[in-house]
Amino acid sequence: MADSKIKLAIIGMGRMGITHYSIINSHPDIQITAVADTSSLVLNLIKKYLKGTNTYSDYNKLFENESLDAIIVCTPPTLHYPIAQEAAQRGIHVFSEKPFTTDNQKAGELAELFSQKKLTNQVGYVNRFNDIFKTVKQYIEDDVIGNIIRFKSEMYSRTITKSEDGNTWRDSRENGGGAVYEVASHAIDLVNFLIGKPDKVTGSSLTNIFSKNVEDAVNATFLFENGTSGTLNVNWSDESFRKPTNKIEIFGSKGKILADQHGIKIFMKNACPEKNLRVGWNTLYITDVFQPVPFYVRGNEFTAQLYHFVECINDKKIENKCTFSNAKDTLDIIQAIFNDYELNGKF
Repeated sequence: MADSKIKLAIIGMGRMGITHYSIINSHPDIQITAVADTSSLVLNLIKKYLKGTNTYSDYNKLFENESLDAIIVCTPPTLHYPIAQEAAQRGIHVFSEKPFTTDNQKAGELAELFSQKKLTNQVGYVNRFNDIFKTVKQYIEDDVIGNIIRFKSEMYSRTITKSEDGNTWRDSRENGGGAVYEVASHAIDLVNFLIGKPDKVTGSSLTNIFSKNVEDAVNATFLFENGTSGTLNVNWSDESFRKPTNKIEIFGSKGKILADQHGIKIFMKNACPEKNLRVGWNTLYITDVFQPVPFYVRGNEFTAQLYHFVECINDKKIENKCTFSNAKDTLDIIQAIFNDYELNGKF
């Protein structure tokens, strides 16, 4: 791969597809040869302004006509499974937007398939590439705050702030809509990334605020066999937040961490000179820890994740930081929340 450009296509040219196009197009090892989308308006604009990029209204035609090394999938989640399956059969590496699929069994099938074929596979849980959350993970691994006792993972956005007619994909769980798939998946994956996959889910509640067929808010309690426990608190109808915001609070035997995408506050019972942390509260901002990226859109982490995808294609020895298997773990917890709510959460 390193001797020639990676031929890549993007399937689904909505907001995330366009974002990923702009980022991956900046990579010197990438040649975007084609895109697929169902919108004739989008395809006509691409034909007009992006010369040399072939366009398709049917992704099956794209597979038939293009010789590809990799694809980025930004379609509704119901299409992720058949697209990834076809890609695997053709020996194509896949980066998929979350939630990857809405079926954890199918997710397991894809994880196994791509592992067997030794194809690079990655899912867009972008918090794993955020420099603040990477720093938090390093603090945990270095035992800076000791044994984790309690935590709280939160995410808030103003995605749904009025009642809708129920005909949009966001009001259909099968299409990946609802606060759990769209928003809570990020907060759950952050727990898996920083602390580990919970052993049990209990106390789940799903709340409708504006939506008719899906939840707008979710709460759940996560339990671990080692005694650690935590809560999930997510609301995508919170108008007090201008942008989607992830927060994590971790209480340990040696201290406490409060973090979001932009900064860390860490309380230390004792000083940690090797990390330049004094007794009491310490504050670090994203500008204190960030790693520069070659091309900036929305946040360094969006570029970092796609460049990591390319690195993993070029060098099989590099361990991918967010595989299909990792995403399957998140879907397992999502399914556990739904199951727990159906069994115990309804009055």
